[in-house]
Amino acid sequence: MPCMTGYIEIYCSSCKKTLGRYNTKFYNDDKIRDLLKTTHSVHVRDGHTVDMMRTD
Repeated sequence: MPCMTGYIEIYCSSCKKTLGRYNTKFYNDDKIRDLLKTTHSVHVRDGHTVDMMRTD
């Protein structure tokens, strides 16, 4: 069975930039949400629109 790996990209629509791109092989949704709360919290706290998108 082939390994289906992709990426989850964290994008700030307010800043128009990618904040991070995480491999789903190593980071599940819960870990990425934790990163969003800690590492990228400044954007969320400032009221920016932060999106999580799945990419290949």
